[in-house]
Amino acid sequence: MSVDGRDFLKDSIRKRIDFSRTPQNRGEKPPPPQIPVIPGARRIDLPRPGEWTSIPDLGVRTAIGRRRSRRKFTRESLSLEDLAFLLWATQGLRPDDAGQGNFRTVPSAGCRHAFETYVLAFRVEGLDPAVYRYLPFGHALVETGRRNGMEELLTKAAFNQRFCGESAAAFVWTAIPARMEWRYIEAAYKVMALDAGHICQNLYLACENIAAGTCAVAAYDQDLMDELLGIDGQDEFTVYLAPVGKIPKE
Repeated sequence: MSVDGRDFLKDSIRKRIDFSRTPQNRGEKPPPPQIPVIPGARRIDLPRPGEWTSIPDLGVRTAIGRRRSRRKFTRESLSLEDLAFLLWATQGLRPDDAGQGNFRTVPSAGCRHAFETYVLAFRVEGLDPAVYRYLPFGHALVETGRRNGMEELLTKAAFNQRFCGESAAAFVWTAIPARMEWRYIEAAYKVMALDAGHICQNLYLACENIAAGTCAVAAYDQDLMDELLGIDGQDEFTVYLAPVGKIPKE
């Protein structure tokens, strides 16, 4: 980190930023917590927590003890319940708060939740290979695009890390900074980085619960990843990704 970067981090911790300048304090409305769905877009409802029949309960102590980065996957597909569970674990609404607010299964500074979750589905039962975006409000997916050779495109965008394209599905998180800037202006970028860690750690632990694995990836070509998702790279851009697949039995 540069000296300027260190100074900014320390200053934000010391709260030297003038938060009276925030859009929130100016009386502006906050950005929507979920990107609106384009009319006519294909939507897939996901099995809800109370409907899962194939998701075991490994126990948090066991999941934490087993947690590791995994880069070797079998060719087995994820079930739709597997995917629904992983999405809920990383960005879903808490069951007791569903419909009551923006309370998720992961913490976020000021409950702002600046991230969107995209899934590049390669081998998921019941899903065509395509790019999907998760809708926390409604616990559903919306198809956002199809690309030939998505596995190869992802591998290339991830600087040829081959395990990315060998996964059953890849989770890609994008940031919409305006959601966090509404309350935190310049400090938004520090707390968004912290929030990304909360999300990905939940994915690691949830994967252990379903005999799957993941490996967080922050090394990627920004332009290629944004292009693969079909986002503008300015108001919304890729910040993190994590391929997921079933793992060989140990």
